[in-house]
Amino acid sequence: MPDDKGAFQVVYITIEVLIALVSIPGNILVIWAVKVNPALRDATFYFIVSLAVADVAVGALAIPLAIIINIGLEIHFYSCLMLACPVLILTESSILALLAIAVDRYLRVKIPIRYKSVVTPKRAGVAIACCWLISFLVGLTPMFGWNNLNSMRKNSSEFKFIVSCQFENVISMEYMVYFNFFVWVLPPLLLMFVIYLEVFKIIRKQLNKKVGSSSTDPEKYYGKELHIAKSLALVLFLFAVSWLPLHIRNCVSFFCPSWNPPRILTHIAIFLTHGNSAMNPIVYAFRIKKFRTTFLQIWNRYFSCKADKNMNNIDNTDIAI
Repeated sequence: MPDDKGAFQVVYITIEVLIALVSIPGNILVIWAVKVNPALRDATFYFIVSLAVADVAVGALAIPLAIIINIGLEIHFYSCLMLACPVLILTESSILALLAIAVDRYLRVKIPIRYKSVVTPKRAGVAIACCWLISFLVGLTPMFGWNNLNSMRKNSSEFKFIVSCQFENVISMEYMVYFNFFVWVLPPLLLMFVIYLEVFKIIRKQLNKKVGSSSTDPEKYYGKELHIAKSLALVLFLFAVSWLPLHIRNCVSFFCPSWNPPRILTHIAIFLTHGNSAMNPIVYAFRIKKFRTTFLQIWNRYFSCKADKNMNNIDNTDIAI
């Protein structure tokens, strides 16, 4: 049995490391692309950068911490709590970044003429800062007292703050289900679903109009918006598919305490949540031409043995989506 456990841990750690090795460079490339290409510097892509920062942190911080937690070291209760909270912060940051992106796409199609005066870079920066502030408050709530410390004290009269560092040993399932999922995960996901339905409804309505030729070319504008809205809705769909299994597992465990989920199912759900951080750059590369072209230019300029001298002026790139 110990050999089986050791082999299982090796497989778990290997998969986590592979996810990190894809997630970190992929999302750094996203941030790099926005930095070097002026055509990518608007509110939508600033929010995408915020999402990419969270995904880099998942690979560089949350995954190593998850590996440590999986080992189950005997450490101080609050030390274990500090290892478990970062993933909660990063998850909430990703959700709020996706919500900001959805609202931004809605404003782009609802008020296209006034959009640039309403959604300024400064306001986008304030929105991103607020998203991260809320994420820290939500993710650090267990540190403020909503944790399993009191229940451990009740169950053991000789409890001395030393625990086997496992996520469920320190993080309250009541917090995960009632506060984290039912307040800060599920409602934003449902709201984003409604927003994207409205975005597609507005775009379809505009495209169905027989608009005559004009300097602004509304048909071209809304056609472009439809394409990028589909791409970002795909990002949202992948996030939901990746994160809902783990939250559903938590809900079932919480409301049906007698249910003991197989360890393999729990780890698959965890792999999905971490793997989501590696998916977004792939979506951008295949679905958004601005990103795809800038990725190729960065590769040709900095990494290719046959660097194309014509690719040096990345800063002047202005490519249609």
